[in-house]
Amino acid sequence: MAIWRFDAIGTVWEIETAQELAADDRDRVTAEIERFDREWSRFRADSSVARVGRHGGSIVSSDAGAMLDAYRELSSATAGAVNPLVADSLNALGYDASYSLVASDPVAAPGDWADRLAWTAGEATASAPALLDVGALGKGRLVDLVSAVLSDVPGDLVVDAGGDLAAHGAPVRVGLEHPYDTRKAIGVVELQDAALCASAVNRRAWGDGLHHVLDARTGVPVRTWAATWAIAPDAMRADAAATALFFDGGPELAASWNVEWVRMTTDGRAERSPGCPAELFTARP
Repeated sequence: MAIWRFDAIGTVWEIETAQELAADDRDRVTAEIERFDREWSRFRADSSVARVGRHGGSIVSSDAGAMLDAYRELSSATAGAVNPLVADSLNALGYDASYSLVASDPVAAPGDWADRLAWTAGEATASAPALLDVGALGKGRLVDLVSAVLSDVPGDLVVDAGGDLAAHGAPVRVGLEHPYDTRKAIGVVELQDAALCASAVNRRAWGDGLHHVLDARTGVPVRTWAATWAIAPDAMRADAAATALFFDGGPELAASWNVEWVRMTTDGRAERSPGCPAELFTARP
């Protein structure tokens, strides 16, 4: 397999193909990532999300309906713990566009987010300024989009965006990284024509116990679960389920989506869904 490594959207990507990708294939991938980032990044001042955060208005995007429909299900299943208007809560803790990492008092996200936003398949509209953060599922969505861009490339394909990945073709064995020791894995899973997404409190962590996985109802980082892994036919739902699994209601949502999963508590205990194909090595750090 040929491997193309590059940096984009704040993470390292690895795309594995049977043969080295042609220049026009790389250009198509780069253009799709740039398009998505320009529309949905809250870290760049010229994005559609940043503009709507300042002035309100619309984000014209083919991703709007799929992502916000999934957010509606996420929010309902977790009693509001997952919310696309959590950006101000993240900013308050220092995870802002300038990465200041200087925390102030926690800020709860607006619970009525679905009343503040209107959306169709190709557009999301806010009647007043509203800063979105699609981090609960956006990277998974982009993995699916890049996979679709390369669907006409012959042979096996693996698209890996910082550990959120989709494998197409031959089976691929993937380690489940230990959240407290990145040199170790707590288990392995074999993927074939499926996606695996993970989330952990050791990623994007700073300060005194601060990290990017917040309960939108309080604006405070979660404390019970340390890491989650979700396996689904598509990466967006795997990414979304990995987020939901930090909260009550997450396992039920995963079951309704036919998503298999593993999660680990902050004291090292692991649990998994009844049909999860992962082989776990240990349940403690």
